[in-house]
Amino acid sequence: MTFSIKSRAEEIEKLKKRRLDLLIVGGGITGAGVALQASAAGMRTALIDMQDFGAGTSSRSTRLVHGGIRYLKNFDVEVVSETVQERAIIQHVAPHVTRPDPMLLPIYDEPDTTFSMFSVKVAMDLYDHLAGINKSEHLKKYANYTLDKEQVLKLEPQLNPENLAGGGIYLDYLNNDSRLVIENIKKAHDLGGLMVSRLKAVKVIHNQFGNACGMTVKDMITGEEFDIKAKIVLNASGPWSDFVKDLDDKHDQKKTQMRPTKGVHLVVDQSRLNVPKPTYFGSGTNDGRMIFTIPRDGKTYFGTTDTDFKGDLTHPKVEQSDVDYLLRIINKKYPEAHITLDDVESSWAGVRPLVAEEPAPVDEKAEEEKPDVVSGASDSGSHKLTASQVSRGSSLKRADDGLITLAGGKLTDYRKMADGAMKMIIEIMNSQYARDYKPVDSANIKVSGGDFDSDHAEEELEKYAQKAVAAGIDPVGAEKMANIFGSNMDEILASAKDVKPVQGLSLAETLSLHYSMENEMTMTPEDYLFRRTNNLLFNHDEIKNIEAGVISEMAKYYDWSDEEIKDYTEKTDALISEASLDYLKDAQAVKA
Repeated sequence: MTFSIKSRAEEIEKLKKRRLDLLIVGGGITGAGVALQASAAGMRTALIDMQDFGAGTSSRSTRLVHGGIRYLKNFDVEVVSETVQERAIIQHVAPHVTRPDPMLLPIYDEPDTTFSMFSVKVAMDLYDHLAGINKSEHLKKYANYTLDKEQVLKLEPQLNPENLAGGGIYLDYLNNDSRLVIENIKKAHDLGGLMVSRLKAVKVIHNQFGNACGMTVKDMITGEEFDIKAKIVLNASGPWSDFVKDLDDKHDQKKTQMRPTKGVHLVVDQSRLNVPKPTYFGSGTNDGRMIFTIPRDGKTYFGTTDTDFKGDLTHPKVEQSDVDYLLRIINKKYPEAHITLDDVESSWAGVRPLVAEEPAPVDEKAEEEKPDVVSGASDSGSHKLTASQVSRGSSLKRADDGLITLAGGKLTDYRKMADGAMKMIIEIMNSQYARDYKPVDSANIKVSGGDFDSDHAEEELEKYAQKAVAAGIDPVGAEKMANIFGSNMDEILASAKDVKPVQGLSLAETLSLHYSMENEMTMTPEDYLFRRTNNLLFNHDEIKNIEAGVISEMAKYYDWSDEEIKDYTEKTDALISEASLDYLKDAQAVKA
């Protein structure tokens, strides 16, 4: 079954004619997780997004599935317990997208440090125990251990040796966030769900009883508006949750739930900052932030910032203050690196969909209106929390007219958030519509591309890469393809012998682009270069050549006019320039 511009028109016709069980507004990881479970349960399910799938928060994270070891400092065992166990489940269902990768936690003997050498060992042992690492044969090799100062510096010579006491090595997981979204979306589509990007919610519609029964939407490609009818409407729009609720004329528009904050990451070449292992340390600025430095594809990226954000949610930008903050921390922790703005090859900024803290209840009615907590939401009455102190918990609420809003949370919690939402949705469907839906075991539903042995993921992915090499693909491209597409490699390679590389693209890139347009609803160069692949972020040296080849081939597939080719070229040039922070570099040059 294709999942492309060709199938999109057919699915829109179905949306116009069918009455759905569930309509999900928001195609990030939260909505994608619910769509997969609802489709697997046999519900008539649709998901819409005004942009590309995952174009918001879910393509702009730190690209980790991590357990939050720092919360153990405050003995927040329950939160950590859920999260560390969830990492392995996500790796099981999406083994090509998420993989174990031990992380280094340097320990500095200085005021306000998160851990000492003693406490970090206690925390890591508890962390491993909660994750069940010693009970799992394939994870035992990742059991934690400590390093003395000399061993840490041998591992990472660029680290600041001043006050360095040693370090700990513990298990966490790397992740490709936007790939996790699209693989959930594709699986939901394979199971019968209608997944349509670039459909914007315009207004909540109600039946004669005043209950939410669907959404008026606008096709962002054709401009057409039409109604989608559904028994249940779920708002899973992340930072846009309040905006979607405001489309419901029965909603109190003065009451906001979200407190979006901005997170920024910068990318440099690994020759400038050589970090052989993912590394995690306190910012050293007394702001409560932890900073990651992560090696990936010959590059090193680091972040993140955490500041309140009130700008355009569809287009958060990296500001000079974000760069100054991160470079000040990085150059203190890696004093020999001397990283400057000119070293930054690429960057990204994202908006976290944090749930704002609510005032403490003063009466029974206020108590009833508090959110149903799915995972770790704060019920603090304080309104003076900094951005970093705001809970990363999630909230599940059903309005008086039936509109459900699932908000907040972290990428690591997406499956459990979907579990919580599905429990509510199934109860409504069965009690109010006399259905007999059963919860699905989401911990064992493999996403698209994940159909292989997750306990031996490295070996399985190597086999796919070897198949690609045998089909004439270069080894580097073969490995990259295997890590992106997983078990879908068999389908991609079936046509390899009949495909010639596009000018400017390798055979691997050409095959990847063809598959992505036919099977991943890839409709613009940005979709492909940023979200379906990481070329925009981690392939700075080749991005201009790849851009030209991608636009040329997409123009043939979509039959773009010369004017459309010009427009997409200008937009993609601007995208690359912005990611490279040319606007900040130019401003710096003017000041000089």
